[in-house]
Amino acid sequence: MSSPATKPRLNSVFKQLMSMHWWMAICYLILLASGKMMAELQGKVSYHELLVAAHKSVGVIVLLLLGWRIWLLLRVWGKKYSKHLPKLTGNWYFKTALHTVLYLMMLAVPLSGYWLSNAYHANNVSLFGIPMPDIFPVNSEAAAQAAAAHSRTSKTFAILVFIHFICQHKVVRANGRRFYAWGLKLGQKV
Repeated sequence: MSSPATKPRLNSVFKQLMSMHWWMAICYLILLASGKMMAELQGKVSYHELLVAAHKSVGVIVLLLLGWRIWLLLRVWGKKYSKHLPKLTGNWYFKTALHTVLYLMMLAVPLSGYWLSNAYHANNVSLFGIPMPDIFPVNSEAAAQAAAAHSRTSKTFAILVFIHFICQHKVVRANGRRFYAWGLKLGQKV
């Protein structure tokens, strides 16, 4: 008699990592959109300060989620590569390099924003009203450098996300079909 095949756990580390991927993607889209809005609406609307506060809060959330995501990624790598080493092809090197740079940018964008906020005055970053500790010293002379760094890293990150999106076209198409089918099923139940 053979034993029945074990079913994969519903809460596998890989599934947690992919869930974290999509939550962070949503957060980064919010950050990129709100950052663009802040730049265009500066001083023109009454809710600009509220937009800035929300942008900073989502930036703090992204930093916290990134720490959790890296921990999950290390767990996935440990399980995956302890069994077999990857095939070192050109495609593997490209994907590994792109993801490494993406992770570095995921850290650089919110940290440069934190630097920008701290450059103006202390206690300038909060998580929905809860003050966060200062990471960088107050330095009004560095504010222009921090603003340029935040702008450049954000734009570079957006370009890299677009490249990642193009490279993962099969996954994007499969998810699109899955969500479309889910929407059709949802519409039939109503």
